[in-house]
Amino acid sequence: MLVDSHCHLDAPEFDADREAVIHRARAAGVMQQVIPAVDAEHWPQLRDICRMHPGLFPAYGLHPMFLDSHRPEHLQQLGDWIARERPVAVGECGLDFFVENLDASGQQLYFDGQLALAREFDLPVIVHARRAVDAVIASFKRIGKLRGVVHSFSGSPEQARQLWQLGFMVGIGGPATYARANRLRGLVAEMPLEHLLLETDAPDQPDAEIRGQRNEPARLSFVCETIAQLRGEDAATIAAATAANARRLFNLPSAP
Repeated sequence: MLVDSHCHLDAPEFDADREAVIHRARAAGVMQQVIPAVDAEHWPQLRDICRMHPGLFPAYGLHPMFLDSHRPEHLQQLGDWIARERPVAVGECGLDFFVENLDASGQQLYFDGQLALAREFDLPVIVHARRAVDAVIASFKRIGKLRGVVHSFSGSPEQARQLWQLGFMVGIGGPATYARANRLRGLVAEMPLEHLLLETDAPDQPDAEIRGQRNEPARLSFVCETIAQLRGEDAATIAAATAANARRLFNLPSAP
């Protein structure tokens, strides 16, 4: 069994064939998926999709790349949603210093607010950190008493070790399947397995076999196989360990 710890199954790219995508995922052994939100407008749709399909679990948050869509009152609304809906995590939230003209202070405001909510409700956070890992780590230390995952991790081994020491995992997906990703592949090969989560970030970040195409959760099996090869281990071992990590972090039930 595999757990996709980060998949945007509510994205419009899946509107035409979402049922088929879910079926293919299950056929590939992906029995559970965590679906993080990106903005307040789409929280209800995400909730409804997860309610309709066993094995899909929502997280609610305000993604830094959608900063123009966020309003300060959305943080209050997020607290209300968390209290009422009891998601498995807060997110997707974080910092993005790669996109030009994305206001850093505005991002930090919403990120800090969501970290505070995660601490208040004792939930893990799902964190986006693009060219911002050091700033994200500093935020974790400032808020304190947090846990979660930095998804699509692309930082250094030293940054990864700092995250593990703070109680965070790293999410690894399609980028690790590209031969040119030397630093990331080296990290995956050597890191302690108890800190690893598998993800697709579908419909984004397709793996090397489907470069330029729409990604989907069924592709998690190829990610798992690649990581197993990099580590010289059996794919079933990687699948079992990372699924257990995801269930523990997000308090997921045992899959059928």
